[in-house]
Amino acid sequence: VEELFGDPRHPYTQGLIRSIPRIDLDAEHKTRLEAIGGSVPILINPPPGCRFAPRCKHAMSICTEQEPRLREIAPGHRMACHLGDAS
Repeated sequence: VEELFGDPRHPYTQGLIRSIPRIDLDAEHKTRLEAIGGSVPILINPPPGCRFAPRCKHAMSICTEQEPRLREIAPGHRMACHLGDAS
């Protein structure tokens, strides 16, 4: 959990963390919460590719064409994202 919050690698996880209110900061250091735009796809018949692609600001053409494979990026830390394939 500490690693996930300390170094989130998937764009969706990053967006979720940026949407969490911070009570540990005083008012002058708080930033506006970030919303993840768009709509969640219909999962009964999902589109090809990554289900987060239409809402991801890092999406590439491959993201709408091919589902990313789940792979280990660190011991005990797995991610399914084409962005990680490019790095």
